[in-house]
Amino acid sequence: MSQKLHNFNAGPSILPNKIFNKTSNAVLNLNKTGLSILEISHRSNEFKDILREARELVLDIAQLDSKEYSSLFLQGGASTQFLMAPYNFLNNNAGYITTGSWSTKAMQEAKLFGNVIEIASSKDKNFNYIPKNYNIQDDLDYIHLTTNNTIYGTQFNLIPDFNEPLIADMSSDIFSRDIDYSVFDLFYAGAQKNLGPAGTTLVVIKKEILERVKREIPSMLNYKVHIDKESSFNTPPVFSIYACLLNLREIKISGIKNIEFKNNDKANALYDEIDRNPYFTGFAENEDRSKMNVTFNLVDNNHSEIFNKTCKKNGIIGVNGHRSVGGYRASLYNALKIESVNVLINCMKEAESLINKK
Repeated sequence: MSQKLHNFNAGPSILPNKIFNKTSNAVLNLNKTGLSILEISHRSNEFKDILREARELVLDIAQLDSKEYSSLFLQGGASTQFLMAPYNFLNNNAGYITTGSWSTKAMQEAKLFGNVIEIASSKDKNFNYIPKNYNIQDDLDYIHLTTNNTIYGTQFNLIPDFNEPLIADMSSDIFSRDIDYSVFDLFYAGAQKNLGPAGTTLVVIKKEILERVKREIPSMLNYKVHIDKESSFNTPPVFSIYACLLNLREIKISGIKNIEFKNNDKANALYDEIDRNPYFTGFAENEDRSKMNVTFNLVDNNHSEIFNKTCKKNGIIGVNGHRSVGGYRASLYNALKIESVNVLINCMKEAESLINKK
């Protein structure tokens, strides 16, 4: 029997075993249709029902009215949204809060379409905190932020209140906590963190913001086209959407409040060990620590071999930090169980004991 692995990868990331089992069955025979989910027509009634239910569940979980908001499953990842959002809505000026690599890339793409103002940034301290003061001028078309920073391990624990339309990249903490989604005029998320496998991108958009579109936009990058075509302007990523639907059903059954409670337990347990253990130190400022991506370092990198071997021995994978931060990163997405976090904590304690014996 192979060793049980504890998957802390930042994405594509862990999903519930139940989803693996159901998608595996659907690859062979989708709902007794005699067809695989990999070959079923995107124009079939079976897939139309899948897509409709997935889009409805998104709004249901986010507690948003379908008369005011529309949900889409598109392609191209969050990176395409970096340019699609400003292409549609940046007519004059836009404000960007840069808190890491992805928000910086989003800002760079937006500069192709209009004047971009960096209204706040934490790059002065290598993005280890969330800025609290914003330099906002009166004529901004929108403000863009990234709610959770996968690489640096910081998170907007409170979403700022702005008068301007608010656009958010929520790729790494979508549906991980109970927040008011109605504060956003548009939010998007690559599926491969908390929603499903790589291949589709969730976009939720407030319909009234479409009135702000002032330029001709190619159909594939036009939100209104995708809404009018019910998220099927082109062939949608059928398998990814089906897997997302299965996961959305589980999120609905579990409830966001319950999911948030479990995520808090996991994060608090790991941060407590980081703060207790004399051989480890956290990267992010305490008040801005992410509940999804925990970044930490060894106080002395000479001890890395001991900790790395301990992790490998216990089936821990995916904890190496991003090259821009170094150290370690444990991604605690919804599907990760507290048992895996406890194994990582025990590895840290074992490393402490081994170092003390040197």
